[in-house]
Amino acid sequence: MPAVLFVCTANRFRSPLAEAAFKKCLQDDGCLGDWKVKSAGIWTDSGLPPSPTALKAAKGMGLNIATHRTQPVTHELLSRSNVVIVMQASHREAIQIEFPEAAGKTILLSEIVEGLPYDIPDPFETVVDSHQELAEEICSLVKRGYKKISAYAQKCEGIS
Repeated sequence: MPAVLFVCTANRFRSPLAEAAFKKCLQDDGCLGDWKVKSAGIWTDSGLPPSPTALKAAKGMGLNIATHRTQPVTHELLSRSNVVIVMQASHREAIQIEFPEAAGKTILLSEIVEGLPYDIPDPFETVVDSHQELAEEICSLVKRGYKKISAYAQKCEGIS
């Protein structure tokens, strides 16, 4: 069963939205039950809810992340994932340092979708024009890259 892990800093905005968007694509494709899709944070505590802005943005896009609770990146989560999709280069670097065994399966969302390595900004660390626009950008990337992400995860499944 292919497994995808989306990672951001706190697991309260970007990665839960990416997880929900990918699950929606799988559901629309009729194969959600054949996949494991999770999200986690590099620097977070367990059990926190999504940020209010993430909840609002998700609702505006027809996604429901209300039951999501944060979880930190762990060896176990990484070992059960075929691909780890991060939002920023610093997330990839943190994984490479703390979990070197997962370095080869960690990739930026922008890189896997568009072939261009760039960061998806943290809405709570940088000034963004609109949390809704950022949420829409994340979900759009996931939807546009759905086939590439799926193919990559399935290819890596045979390697893991």
